[in-house]
Amino acid sequence: MAAQPGSLARPTAEERVYIASQWKLIWVRFRRHRVALAATVVTLLLYFIATFPEFLAIHDPQSSSAKRAFTPPQGVHLDGLRPAVYGLIDSRNPETLAPEHKPDRSKSYPIRFFVRGFEYKLFGLFTTDIHLMGLDTEETPPPLYLLGTDRMGRDMWSRLMYGTRVSMLIGLAGVCISLFLGVLLGGISGYRGGLTDVLIQRLIEFLRSIPTIPLWLALAAAVPPG
Repeated sequence: MAAQPGSLARPTAEERVYIASQWKLIWVRFRRHRVALAATVVTLLLYFIATFPEFLAIHDPQSSSAKRAFTPPQGVHLDGLRPAVYGLIDSRNPETLAPEHKPDRSKSYPIRFFVRGFEYKLFGLFTTDIHLMGLDTEETPPPLYLLGTDRMGRDMWSRLMYGTRVSMLIGLAGVCISLFLGVLLGGISGYRGGLTDVLIQRLIEFLRSIPTIPLWLALAAAVPPG
């Protein structure tokens, strides 16, 4: 049957590619790249952690407990239908005097969500004490160490949440500074040309020729630990 006058045939898949905008083409190719999709999800998750580390932390990352030094990561089990952890029996090895921590299976603490804990300022503005998870117990500190503790008894999970913010901010700041300087110096170099272009290009080549690892080692030795 012939098409009626004035009717428009629906474009084929090949024709839609030719008439699609640049952003549409980028989105289509991005959706087909599974590795890129997975990387995007991981990146968004990391930035979510970097935005709300106080909310995700269980303990104050600076608080220490000598009796909880070198606590191993706790296993999570089901208490009914709720995730839970066993209590801890803290002791010292009589021969090596090293701290030892064994699960106390007579005590089972259900992991609760959106609980109250140490106070913090959300975005540096609002004071609150709501955390993603914790234990409903009077024991201090609460025996919840999903990734264990360090030699000072500080919770590694909470320190990892706060450390993610530092790492992600450093990367983001580095990209922003590089973008700003690249656009600025590249624009000046292309606009002025001549001697200005030569000086800027030679300066950039000199900076890029500096070995990275010795530079970081020198900066680490020069910057105070605090």
